[in-house]
Amino acid sequence: MSGGAAGLHAQVRELGLGPGDRVLAHAGLRGTGLAAEAVRDALVDVLGPAGTLVVPAFTAQNSSTSGAHLALTAGMTGAEAAAFRAAMPAFDPWRTPSHGMGRLAECVRTSPGARRSAHPQTSFAALGRDARWLCAGHRTECHLGEESPLGTLFWAGAKILLINVGFSVCTAFHLAEYRIPKPPVREYRCVVNLRGKARWIGYEDVALDDGDFAEIGSAFPESALRRGRLGGAAAMTFEITDAVDHALAWMTENRR
Repeated sequence: MSGGAAGLHAQVRELGLGPGDRVLAHAGLRGTGLAAEAVRDALVDVLGPAGTLVVPAFTAQNSSTSGAHLALTAGMTGAEAAAFRAAMPAFDPWRTPSHGMGRLAECVRTSPGARRSAHPQTSFAALGRDARWLCAGHRTECHLGEESPLGTLFWAGAKILLINVGFSVCTAFHLAEYRIPKPPVREYRCVVNLRGKARWIGYEDVALDDGDFAEIGSAFPESALRRGRLGGAAAMTFEITDAVDHALAWMTENRR
């Protein structure tokens, strides 16, 4: 093991991660000098054969109702937007790249032995012993609720790792949105593969809103965080149960 690799392994351990852990990682590696493969390998090595590394592999552009899609079609005529949608490829969990999730997420998604959940907008990819189990049963009508890998990670007592990113991208806070009393819902549309053909489907689910996640994170007790570094990048870990419980209490008090 090279000195650089050994240093990363030591830093991962100093963040409180160890054999058998299930870890949901969010990373922004641009400008850090860290290679996605090196970070993946350090995490997989430290978690060991009984551990599992999970990343978001979202595909927001696959939906005609997402902000990402609306940005792509802004300024188009009705006919142009319709033609654009007609040419959109259907989501394929084996081939469709994630969008805006970063290099580590794509590195994990494309690793040999990785699994991916089947949601056409908010899939997760996983590598390790529990990858298949964590990615199974992701209902289309449940982006990030109990019947998603995020819900499974909560009940499995997973840890969250943030590398060079803040709480604004903490996906776990979305699970709290499903637990607040009478959460608002909205309609979603996306294109999926049904019996070999691209088909648009619509469904109703919780109206996801990450606009206050940074504020929720700023109120997260420092005592619940373990801060450190990976290479030259700031990193922190915390329990998913602490994050969701904190977000639920905050949302119940502050969202109207």
